[in-house]
Order: sequence, then structure tokens, then C-alpha cells
Amino acid sequence: MVMVDQFILGGFIASLFGFVLLYHLGRKTEKAKGSTIVCEDECIKSSAFGNTDIIIVGAGVAGAALACTLGKEGRRVHVIERDLTEPDRIVGELLQPGGYLKLVELGLQDCVSDIDAQQVFGYALYKDGESTKLSYPLEKFESDVSGRSFHNGRFVQRMREKAATIPNVRIEQGTVTSLIEENGTIKGVQYKTKNGQETTAYAPLTIVCDGCFSNLRRTLCTPNVEIPSCFVGLILENCELPYANHGHVILGDPSPILFYPISSTEIRCLVDIPGQKVPSIGNGEMANYLKTVVAPQIPPQLYDAFIAAVEKGNIRIMTNRSMPANPHPTPGALLMGDAFNMRHPLTGGGMTVALSDVVVLRDLLRPIDNLNDASTLCKYLESFYMLRKCASGIIFPIIKAEGVRQMFFPATVPAYYRSPRIH
Repeated sequence: MVMVDQFILGGFIASLFGFVLLYHLGRKTEKAKGSTIVCEDECIKSSAFGNTDIIIVGAGVAGAALACTLGKEGRRVHVIERDLTEPDRIVGELLQPGGYLKLVELGLQDCVSDIDAQQVFGYALYKDGESTKLSYPLEKFESDVSGRSFHNGRFVQRMREKAATIPNVRIEQGTVTSLIEENGTIKGVQYKTKNGQETTAYAPLTIVCDGCFSNLRRTLCTPNVEIPSCFVGLILENCELPYANHGHVILGDPSPILFYPISSTEIRCLVDIPGQKVPSIGNGEMANYLKTVVAPQIPPQLYDAFIAAVEKGNIRIMTNRSMPANPHPTPGALLMGDAFNMRHPLTGGGMTVALSDVVVLRDLLRPIDNLNDASTLCKYLESFYMLRKCASGIIFPIIKAEGVRQMFFPATVPAYYRSPRIH
């Protein structure tokens, strides 16, 4: 067994209860009516406008939600996204109930409608042939409040499309190459348009949400990115989970294995492999590893579908990243989303934190009519980094994984599941 000091299990237990606090930190809103999906492969257009209040770099979960939110607040928003085609990712597919409550608070809950999203009511944990079910404490909530799992790209595209319907939001396909700085203040961005033309855009506030591979974060924070492991992703078909509408976590050797539904007919499997080196797909080492090391540890109800998925060969690999928030308060700019703060995706907390951050920022900006006083705005927005800690911390509190696990499994917990860390 690979003995790696890691922080996984505590996050799962925390996610069962953390959304309750998120709920009480926010405010209730009425349910919105669902809308029809309209996919555009190249660019999402909206009404043109003159001066810009806010530039948003990136239109993933954080950027798209922020564009919708600030646009509805009356801000003139210019979103610049490298690729406006539907994303195809193997993470960002499970939204915790706290994240769904933030969608409701932002009026974006219809973005999980009509994409075949599945309700998630908790987790099932497996170890050494034993299992237990840990359900979210949802008894006091309405029936629609639960986790949601889905194809990440469908969810992101719904939010982009919703943002594009707001008259004062402009979404443009382009690649931001740098921030424009004058006397220590960010004034805007330099970017290449879809056609490769170099151009600039200016606004009193630039919000960088360009994801885990951000090339702009070093200007605004001191990044300390760790790569603890890699995910190997598969899609299982023609099978059902032992515990319907629950994420399934196998506390395996040498590392966890995760299953959850992403549509009514598909189950996502993510195999966590410690370190940065994984068996090769090309020479068959990966398929052999999955069949000989992983398959014997998964529930028998999923075994045949798992083997069929391996033999089908559509195996995806993604490095997992973790990065604590360490910002440099900078006049005229702010970091959000994975560009700013990452946790191991096995915790399922990233989207919830991002949506909570959107709520915090919306509420901070509401009283400010004029964003052009950069130094005053910077001092005001410094509180963003403090206010967000409550919500981002409960997604991953310090919990002794040994004690949690031994509530359900008598054997000694492997070192891999020890020492949860807060980010």
C-alpha cells in the first residue's frame, strides 16, 4: 500500500452537514422556472454596450455564475472566455446541497434543469467488504433541496446561456494574455480575440476566474499548488448503484474509488492514484491496473459494468490539484474559483465554495455605485477574503479521519486517509 499523508475522508463527512451552515448564512429565494437549452458551438452573443464596469476572465462555473449574478445586479459585464464550446471534464460533476442552496439564492437553480441532472442524498462508504450509508440531513428542507450530479459541460453551458440573455452582459471568445497594470492598479486586460487579433479591454474591476491552469494568478496571489494524485475517469453504463442517488466511496488500497450518477443512464467512476505518475494507457498498463488492482475492490453490482467500461477504452486522466488561498490584495482586481483556491476534487466541495464566493462578492458590491475609486474599492474588497473563510472552511474542516472511519469500520485507518487539511 502506498502510504501518503492526505486529507480526503474528512471532506466527505463535512459535506454531509456543511450545507446547513451555508443555508443559514444565505437567504431563501423563490424557485425559478426552468428554461430551454440552446447550445452554440462558437460564441454566445448578447447586446453590445459602451463602458464596462467589470471584466470577468473565464466562464466556467465561477465565471458564468458571477456574470449572471452581477449582470442581474445592473453591472455592465464583459466576460472573456478562451473556449465557448461545451466543456468536457471529468470533475465538477457533483454539487453538494449547500451549493444547490447557493444556486437558489442566486436564482440559478434552473441551470440544473433539463440536463438530466440526478439528485444526490448522501454517500455510501465501503471498506473491506463492509458498507454504510451517510445521508445528508435534509429532513427540514423542501424536497428539491439535495445534491445534484450531472455532466459538467451541460451545467456550465446552461449558465453561460443564461448570462447571455442579460442585456448588459457581453460574452466573448478570446484568450486573456495579461493584466494591464498602471501604478500598481489593474486597469483591464490584454487579450487575443477569436480571430487572433491583439486587443485590450478596460474596467474598474477585473475578476480572474480562469480555472486551475490560470496563467494570471501569480499577479494576484502566491500560488502553492500541490499535485497529490491523479484521477482516472470512466463512465459506466447499464448498471445501477447499490444505494440509489448516493455517491459511493470505496476506501480502497492504495487510494479511494468514487462512483456517482451523472445522468439517468451513466455512472461516473473516478479512481484516485497517488502521485503524479500513472500507468500508461497506450501500452495497456492502465487497463491491466484497473482490472487487477481496482476491480476486485468495487461492489459486485458494479463489477461487470466497470470491466466493460475499461474494455471500451474511453479512459480519461486528470491531475488533482490543491492550493490554499494566499491572495495579494490588488487594486482593481480579484481572484475567484480554481484560479484562487483549490481542494482535492474527491471532496466534492469546489463548486459549492465558488458559488458561495459569488454570493459574498455580490453582497459586497451591492452598496457601491461607483467602482472607479480603485484604492477604496480594494480596501473594501479585502473583506471578501475574510468573509469567504466561513463557507470555504466548512467544506473541509479539520476532522480526525481515524475517528470518523472507526465509527463504521473496526480496522485501523490507512495513512492515506489521515490528516485532513483546511484550505
